[in-house]
Amino acid sequence: MQQVRYGARHQQVNREIEAKRADIWSEAVTAIYETDPEIIAAVLPPPLEPGPQPLVRITITRVEMPGLPVFGAGWIGVQARHGDHLGEYPIFMPMTTEQSTIGGRETNGEPKKLADVEVMRDGRRVEARISRMGAILCEVVGGISESRENYELAKTDFWFKLSPSPEAPGELDQDPLLVYGEKTERTRVHEGIAGELIIKESPLDPIADLVVRRVVDLNWTERASTQVGRIIGPVPRADLVPFLHQRYDDLSVLGAKR
Repeated sequence: MQQVRYGARHQQVNREIEAKRADIWSEAVTAIYETDPEIIAAVLPPPLEPGPQPLVRITITRVEMPGLPVFGAGWIGVQARHGDHLGEYPIFMPMTTEQSTIGGRETNGEPKKLADVEVMRDGRRVEARISRMGAILCEVVGGISESRENYELAKTDFWFKLSPSPEAPGELDQDPLLVYGEKTERTRVHEGIAGELIIKESPLDPIADLVVRRVVDLNWTERASTQVGRIIGPVPRADLVPFLHQRYDDLSVLGAKR
């Protein structure tokens, strides 16, 4: 009998886990800014709590991952803590390809959605933007202003791996899992940007609500990162239900029925 490729396999390979344990090089534009502490508190699902600073980070990258075409990736989130562990909670991770979206979302619980992500550099001129469903969400425009020391650091993302109910709209069919995304990051190029961060309105991805009070830093990096997910444990599903719209589009804001 011929090989039936949809048949059972005795060995399974998870390319998402394999790829992220190796260095992933990217060109990245990062904006860090202060917002209001109450805004940070409002977007964090329990058991996460605000960190010591009301910081928002937006990173817009062009990524080279082994085995995949070059793609665009974004990260928008806030400083947070879980107990004594300080990290960041991503609200929205736009990706330009299906492979980069599904792997991280289904394996790790990362809040990924398909979107347009662009990073462009011409000499010292830098432009980067994220757009989705016909709306530009944010832009960084400027020029390289200085060279900086390279760095190497470890950091943590807080993710929730969850499963929407097929029977009850807006509910979960089991308690979600809190996952730590444990990352390392090192640069071979680290430069400052003199420019502007522009946040725009979008009904489906309302990052404009994360009001910019003071831009802390704009920078350009060429960097390598690795990532490992670690399950911490279940959290009550009732705590996550009010935050499902962060991950799944609520089309009612466009006048459409749910």
